[in-house]
Amino acid sequence: MRPRLQCAKCPWKKGVDPFDIPNGYDVEKHEALAETIQPGLTGLAGPRRTMACHETPQGGEMPCVGWLVNQIGPGNNLALRIAVSRKEVDADVRTVGPQHRRFEDTLPRKKRNKNAGETTT
Repeated sequence: MRPRLQCAKCPWKKGVDPFDIPNGYDVEKHEALAETIQPGLTGLAGPRRTMACHETPQGGEMPCVGWLVNQIGPGNNLALRIAVSRKEVDADVRTVGPQHRRFEDTLPRKKRNKNAGETTT
């Protein structure tokens, strides 16, 4: 079986504008995903939080490839590493191109007004 590839509009991929994510983009929902970043022992104390890929269907969500690679790598999410080692999470994935190292870098530099399509800083 081949690894699952990172989608073209993944916000973890450098150079991707999150506003180009298909099916609508919401800055506030993206910012709320900060709760999925659980370095070190942080994630061991409560429920495991996962950033779902925007291309997977509701009810059949799969972890975002960029997020998964970050969290089992430089993000140092120990709870996720344990889940991967127990085969609870499939980490047979592959990123495509340069990646952001921090969640904050996945957020847009400018916020767009949903109604007018305008950008603000």
